Amino acid sequence: MRTLKFKHAFSYPFNRAKGLWNILWILLPIFGWLALSGYSIRIVKEFSKGKFKKLPLFKFSSDLELGFFMFFKGLPFMIAYFVIVEIFGFVFPWFGSLTDIFLGVFIVPILTVNFYNKETVSSYFEFKVLKSVFYNIGDYITVILKSILLVIVFALMIIVLIGFPAMAFTDNMFLADFYRRRVRA
Repeated sequence: MRTLKFKHAFSYPFNRAKGLWNILWILLPIFGWLALSGYSIRIVKEFSKGKFKKLPLFKFSSDLELGFFMFFKGLPFMIAYFVIVEIFGFVFPWFGSLTDIFLGVFIVPILTVNFYNKETVSSYFEFKVLKSVFYNIGDYITVILKSILLVIVFALMIIVLIGFPAMAFTDNMFLADFYRRRVRA
């Protein structure tokens, strides 16, 4: 299965550039944030299906509903994550930090993409998808490095105000591609 190329990831948000204006919903507290969250989840789901052509159309009410329900469905995992990091941090503060970094790089991203695709509370706890990460560790590290590079490029573009929405709508692109190639395959 083909891997997403960096140049395609970079050009993605500009293939329907007016879609970048959707970021302005961030100015509407709570409702706008939840709608943007739902929109971002829909984008990740499209990435996971190999749809990298252009930003989808923003649908405020359905994106708001998706963002709202996914927020509450994600709470058990967020609480479990916090408890684990705090327990390890209680033993040794530096160990808590290492645990947080390890979980934040190798565990949470792929479980989040799985959760976005399946939209169930239990999908956040489907640890069998982690096999895809550890059996393909070189590919996964490449995905993480590409993601970081894309964020850096878009962060530099913030100067011209395009970088922030481009970064917001593409942050999980490479992870979703990895999920498509290694987990769903």
